[in-house]
Amino acid sequence: MPPELPLKLSIVGSGYVGLITGVCLAERGHDVTLVDIDSTKVDAINAGRSPIHEEGLAPLLEKHAGRSVRATRDLDAAVQATDLTMIAAPTPFDGLAIDLSAIRTIAHGIGESLAKKTSYHVVVVKSTVVPGTTDGTVTPILERASGKHAGEHFGVGMNPEFLSEGVALSDFLSPDRIVLGGMDERTTDAMARLYESFTDAPVLRTNNRTAEMIKYASNALQATMISFANEIGNLCEGLGGMDVVDVLHGTHLMKELTFASPGSAGRRKAGITGFLGAGCGFGGSCFPKDVKAIVAHGQAHGITMSLLQSVLEINQAQPVRMVEMLEQAIGSLAGRRIAVLGLAFKPGTDDMRESPSLPIIRELVQRGANVQAYDPIANDAARRALPGVKVEFCSSLDAALRHADAIALVTKWAEFTVLPEKIRALEPVPTLVDGRRFVAPESVPRYFGIGLGREG
Repeated sequence: MPPELPLKLSIVGSGYVGLITGVCLAERGHDVTLVDIDSTKVDAINAGRSPIHEEGLAPLLEKHAGRSVRATRDLDAAVQATDLTMIAAPTPFDGLAIDLSAIRTIAHGIGESLAKKTSYHVVVVKSTVVPGTTDGTVTPILERASGKHAGEHFGVGMNPEFLSEGVALSDFLSPDRIVLGGMDERTTDAMARLYESFTDAPVLRTNNRTAEMIKYASNALQATMISFANEIGNLCEGLGGMDVVDVLHGTHLMKELTFASPGSAGRRKAGITGFLGAGCGFGGSCFPKDVKAIVAHGQAHGITMSLLQSVLEINQAQPVRMVEMLEQAIGSLAGRRIAVLGLAFKPGTDDMRESPSLPIIRELVQRGANVQAYDPIANDAARRALPGVKVEFCSSLDAALRHADAIALVTKWAEFTVLPEKIRALEPVPTLVDGRRFVAPESVPRYFGIGLGREG
């Protein structure tokens, strides 16, 4: 059967997920209308300017803006003009449950528009929501607002995203899997049209609750791998005489953790082991929020989530471990100059949400250190994330290193590959505490790394 392209779709919410989804689907031949209440975002998108930083996004948006990608504040017009509407609203976690207020508002608006629409329409939840939300919250709102019945006049589906900041475009355009949750086959058939050109990715069709859970299970597994590696790293460091990098390298070689790719002549590639590495903790908009949310959701239903609770506790303690290592290396931090390198939670983005650099900086300042911080693109975002915290934000790597007593490497930006030669050129030579095991220990005179146990 030949592909039915293009599909006209609307995406409500032009934040990180919505914008990247829209631009990438336009790249695959679809016609996309982005809907947002923020007129500044709408104007920027229509002018071909990306309101967010993501590697490769700006030129792709510029290519499609005004042609196959447009933005509007008019939700009703967007729904009327399209065959499928995605909901890509944020679902922040308040400590007890995810906040569905934006989802509810959008669903109500879509439902009101469906009341006037004569043709069949599919509504797809793209946001990360706990199991039961699509069927138990979104669908009833759509039915009440439209006066119509799901499954008869419109379909409701769930299509989780698996995007990693910094590499989100390649994640979307070359996915490892496509999960299509739907209330019925008609719904998933309509959703499948979006991905007809994605011929290399396995497609899993399932119900909405399972699709919702797959997203949480995926993020929880990756977060668990990171915290597992950090606990092993802390043990290696405490016992001495071994390096977690070597220990985990030996672990990575397990045949159960690798796979043979076609044409590789038996050579095996890493799979989940990409997350099996020690460091100063995970951050970002997904792992911390999603693991907390699914733990809370389980507990609210009387289900103990001991493993994932431990994952969170290990992660919360890991940034402070960096500060303790600094103190062990140079003594009291009071009055000492500490260069914090890398502020965003990972390279390739300016996202400061749940970044380990935040608790590290706060703890350093609390212990009396003078912090001079640098990130290639996240200085402004970090400044906004640390109101009232005394930090000198430096405009360059050299400025951050100037007169530093010690260096805390938090984010492994490619720019920091020159650190060894820069450190060796300084007098006196500062101590490096490597929170990402990015620098070779033998390349600098005074090296301390997460998970590196010293002899004796």
